[in-house]
Amino acid sequence: MSGQFWDETAFQTLFAELGNIPLYEVYELTRPAVPGELIHGISILHSGIVGNEYFMTKGHYHVVLETSELYHCLSGQGVMVMENLDGEWEILELRPGVSLYVLPGWAHRSVNTSPTEDLISLFAYPGNAGHDYGTIETQGFRKLVINRSGSPAVINNPRWLAPTERL
Repeated sequence: MSGQFWDETAFQTLFAELGNIPLYEVYELTRPAVPGELIHGISILHSGIVGNEYFMTKGHYHVVLETSELYHCLSGQGVMVMENLDGEWEILELRPGVSLYVLPGWAHRSVNTSPTEDLISLFAYPGNAGHDYGTIETQGFRKLVINRSGSPAVINNPRWLAPTERL
């Protein structure tokens, strides 16, 4: 997760203090990477903060952009940060019993906004979807979810540049 948080110094400080702790865990039933198969599993996103940014998953697009993903929150509280290549973005709440559909072509990342509980979700996606983490690794998502006075707040990511600004 190095390089994924806005405050890299805070991340390195946390890493130095606590060691290589997992921020999240993924357990999935792997199926053949072909159309018609359904990969599914559980993600456990632990509670914590780096600087003022909540623990989050790395986030990804699917290699096959026309594929979607389904999440069902089992416990905890958080949000799903989503965006597409056309510049649209959305942030939706995750709480127990909430199912969330990530549209084809949308990158997505879970963020745990609970001060003490793990965010646990069931997920499912097509076997041929694949994961593209590289697009997100360069500068993250357009929006960040931070802790502002004890409550989640959405801000623009200061590192994010539109493709035309990257030149």
